[in-house]
Amino acid sequence: MKNSKRVTVALALGVMVLASACKKKVVIPPPPPPPQQQTQTPPPATGSQRAVVSEFAVEPSTIERGQSATLRWNVTGSNSVAINTGIGTVPAAGTRRVIPAETTTYTLTANGPGGDVTASATVTVTAPVPPPPAAPRQSSSATFETRVQNELQDALFDYDSNNISDSARAALTADADTLKKIFADFPRATVLVEGHCDERGSAEYNLGLGDRRSTAARDFLTQLGVPADRLKTVSYGKERPACTEASEACWQKNRRAHFSAGQ
Repeated sequence: MKNSKRVTVALALGVMVLASACKKKVVIPPPPPPPQQQTQTPPPATGSQRAVVSEFAVEPSTIERGQSATLRWNVTGSNSVAINTGIGTVPAAGTRRVIPAETTTYTLTANGPGGDVTASATVTVTAPVPPPPAAPRQSSSATFETRVQNELQDALFDYDSNNISDSARAALTADADTLKKIFADFPRATVLVEGHCDERGSAEYNLGLGDRRSTAARDFLTQLGVPADRLKTVSYGKERPACTEASEACWQKNRRAHFSAGQ
């Protein structure tokens, strides 16, 4: 009888345990999510990139008015490149000589797929340094008469001739420059061109020959720019010899055009 009760109690306990076990819920964990795929952002399309101005400069950056400077540029990735101040469209790389009259800022515009890019360069223009003032002209202390006597040389002629010889040509050419300087210092003065002859021949003939010689000398000087109204002529024939010896060397000195201060 007692064994029967024990069996019954044991069965009851087993049933209770089984019932309790049935009441517990079994939690099944969810499967792990699939691995997430990483996405990469593609690089911007080429069409959105801007042009690059790697160089835009002017050399030298400071000049005097009238001098020149050189623009230098280098651009990549552009459709067109232009520079203002009248230069206009230019290649992507190059140089350009400019002569601005005043301080100028040059602007380069590069047009690329992504828009315009600009760069600027300035050249400063300064006024040229004025030359030093000319030294005041120092007037000669010598008188007009002294300068005519000491600075002008005779033009010598061949025998019985009033043609301008080679030696006379050289002398008169130098005299023309000297006369211009003298007249600049003495603007109202005149010079007398004297015609002389050697002692041979009649007095009347030599007066005519002397006149032709003074006229020839004056005409040569005026052709070289000496004012004709500042030159007067006179003939002394053989009346005023520079040398009195009866020799060819002496006669040559007398066949001359000589200069003296005018009245």
